[in-house]
Amino acid sequence: MTETPTSGPAGDVTVDPWVRRARGALTRYRVMAWITGTMLLLLCLEIVLKYVLQVNGVDAEGHAKPVIGAWVAFAHGWIYVVYLVTVVDLWSTMRWRLGRLASLAAAGVVPVMSFVLERRVHRQTLAAIEDAAAR
Repeated sequence: MTETPTSGPAGDVTVDPWVRRARGALTRYRVMAWITGTMLLLLCLEIVLKYVLQVNGVDAEGHAKPVIGAWVAFAHGWIYVVYLVTVVDLWSTMRWRLGRLASLAAAGVVPVMSFVLERRVHRQTLAAIEDAAAR
């Protein structure tokens, strides 16, 4: 996790700009992967409580009443959009193949996948960053 410093024109120590950009993209992705995954689990809980267990029953029109709140689906939707932005940022910075982009995007809508993939992506990205910094 160390960065290889290089000497700048005035003798000050600088870090490779790509390494700095990649670390920032990775950090943003990790934060959004955890937030998106948590909101997706909350949404799944809402669906199970509302439709499977029918905790609050139905309203006068026959629709199931929200248990946690209708805001959960809206919040997850907008958080997923921000998650996609961080995924594209990390993907383009690391110059991965298109399949990696698709799997990262799918992780935001498949329960628990964001947590599993975040761990793998973090490990692989750190290895690539450290490899690039060592050169």
